[in-house]
Amino acid sequence: MSEHLKTPAEVLAAMLEKDRFTEWLGLTIEAHGEGYCRLSYVVREDMLNGFRNIHGGIIFSAADSAFAFACNSHGRVTVALDASITFTRPVSLGERLTVEAKEIHLGHKTGLYDIRTTNEAGALVALFKGTAYRTSKIVE
Repeated sequence: MSEHLKTPAEVLAAMLEKDRFTEWLGLTIEAHGEGYCRLSYVVREDMLNGFRNIHGGIIFSAADSAFAFACNSHGRVTVALDASITFTRPVSLGERLTVEAKEIHLGHKTGLYDIRTTNEAGALVALFKGTAYRTSKIVE
């Protein structure tokens, strides 16, 4: 195992190389840096629930991906310790959603992240809070 910590861009590339779920969701990474990620995606037909709104699991998953990209950006393998989400409004087919993950606190073993999903008008769709556990393993 190398002791060299990868840059945020190198970490993102390493993560995306094998991440089929992010690819399936159709997530586009728009900005990424230490403790930060902004991505977007368009709501597809196969993301809708029985009421023709986006399934909450899709919103959670996209927010969880932004969380993962932000918390692993420091070059140490980091995993979710706790995550919660509050949904604020429905989302329909064809809408573009933006997910922005920001690091609120970074400690030696844990990090706290605020992840907000907004619609094209900038209105809050969901608020996700994530706590990450920072392992001692270096991202390879």
